[in-house]
Amino acid sequence: MNKHVLKLLLATAALAAGTLAASPAVAQDAAAGERKASMCIGCHGIPRYQASFPEVHKVPLISGQGAKYIASALAAYKKGERKHPTMRAIAATLSEQDMADLGAFYEKHGSSSVKTVADSTPPAPPAPVAALLTKGACASCHGANFNKPIDGTYPKIAGQYADYLYAALRAYGTERNPNVGRTNPVMVAQVKQFSRAELKTMADYLETLKGDLHTVPLNRFR
Repeated sequence: MNKHVLKLLLATAALAAGTLAASPAVAQDAAAGERKASMCIGCHGIPRYQASFPEVHKVPLISGQGAKYIASALAAYKKGERKHPTMRAIAATLSEQDMADLGAFYEKHGSSSVKTVADSTPPAPPAPVAALLTKGACASCHGANFNKPIDGTYPKIAGQYADYLYAALRAYGTERNPNVGRTNPVMVAQVKQFSRAELKTMADYLETLKGDLHTVPLNRFR
C-alpha cells in the first residue's frame, strides 16, 4: 500500500472516530429491529437470492454482520454515498433509530443455529492472491481473518458472496452513473490500484473463507 493511501486510511479512521465520539449513542433494540426487518426479508431472507437491477448479483449475506456496519451502510444509502436505487429508497424511510435497531437484529440473527467460527488463522491464500490482499492492505481494516474488523463500522467479508463483493468493489471505481457507485474515499483509493480481473480474484477467494455471515430463511420462504 502506498504512502498516500496509508495517510488517507489513517485520516479517515481518525475522522470517523471523532464523529462517533461527538454523536450521541443511539440505543439498539434488536426486538424492535426484528419487527422492522419485514422490508428486508424479501431479498435477504432467501438463500442465494439474486438481484437483477442495476446489476445482476446475489444480494449480500447480512445475518451475522456487525450492527454498526449495517447501520453505517444504511446511512450511506440514505445520504446517497451508495447509489443502489432499491436500497436508497428503503434507507430514505429509515430513522437513525431504525438503522440501529436493524443492525442489532441482524448482528445476532440466527446465531444460535450457526457454528461459531474458530479464531484460528485461516490457511494461507495462494501466493498471487496473497500479493493482491497485501497490496490492498485488506486485513488492516477487515481483520487478519477478514471476519473480525478492527472497527465495527467496517464489514465482515469472509464468506461473502463473490459476485456481490466484486460488484461492490467495482462500484467504488464507478463514476457518473446514477444507479451504481460508492464514494467512501479509502475504498475508492484502494480500488484504483487494481484491474477488474484482480478485484474478481480477491472476491472469489474471500467467498471461500469461513465466517459469521449467513442467510436465515424465514418461515414463509422455507
